[in-house]
Amino acid sequence: MEDQGKVWFITGASSGFGKALAEAALARGDRAVLAARRVEHLKALAAEHGERAFPLQLDVTDPAGRARAIDEAIDRFGRIDVLANIAGRGSVGAVEEFTPEQLREQMDLNFFAPAELTRTVLPHMRAQGHGHVINLTSIGGLMAVAGFGAYCASKFALEAWSEALSYEVASLGIRVTLVEPGNFRTEFAGDVNMRPAQQLEPYRSVIEPIQDGLYGRSGSQPGDPAKAAELMLAVADSDSPPLRLLLGADAYEYWDRTVKARNADLNSWRERGSNTAFADTPIDSDGGSNGAGGVRD
Repeated sequence: MEDQGKVWFITGASSGFGKALAEAALARGDRAVLAARRVEHLKALAAEHGERAFPLQLDVTDPAGRARAIDEAIDRFGRIDVLANIAGRGSVGAVEEFTPEQLREQMDLNFFAPAELTRTVLPHMRAQGHGHVINLTSIGGLMAVAGFGAYCASKFALEAWSEALSYEVASLGIRVTLVEPGNFRTEFAGDVNMRPAQQLEPYRSVIEPIQDGLYGRSGSQPGDPAKAAELMLAVADSDSPPLRLLLGADAYEYWDRTVKARNADLNSWRERGSNTAFADTPIDSDGGSNGAGGVRD
């Protein structure tokens, strides 16, 4: 097969951001592995692009399935230039209303699956001397609000893991980008959204307006997944891609408010919090273990 364009491995390619990204990558002539649990939803898209599209059934939480999928992708296209971990699931409810099993399910899908799929593809990227990992999180990966505790916890975890990874692989020619959307017109607020196992009355006055607002605007969110996909292509093409890419004016507004409130909270106890060292010990901003050594200027 003629070598042309980038080779993408896109999870969650049957809907939402994953489908939009797959359509955009294939439309410009790239090749793509389209991975999803519902492979029948991928076949129509793949049929339009011949051998450049490779639909693949994959449950990203299945370790054997992840390994097999990467092997099949390499066998088909010879390499993977961009791994786009898009598959995920939302949830809305008070943290006490979810069972431990639901919390683990949220972490398995939103954190462990992309982390482990990335670990599976990294040896191939290291061998080829280049690669780009794009992990879809959320503005909820940078801030938490009532009703989204379980979801935000999984995205916070992926944020931290991915940032550390970005420092570790930078010298190997591998780049990492976290994509953090605001409110986009996807299936996030649809039937796939995880509902809590129980509803506890003390939380209803806080949680019900949030649930009503989320589900009530499903299908009318301002964000356009197609425009988001085009920007992700631009990031993958960039010689200096960002570590973090917020998507949507609402995401930037949420973040600006969060930074302001967070700094006010931290600074309210700053003097007392700072004065907690032994009197005869000099201040070491690296914590003696290069703890802040990866921070970007």
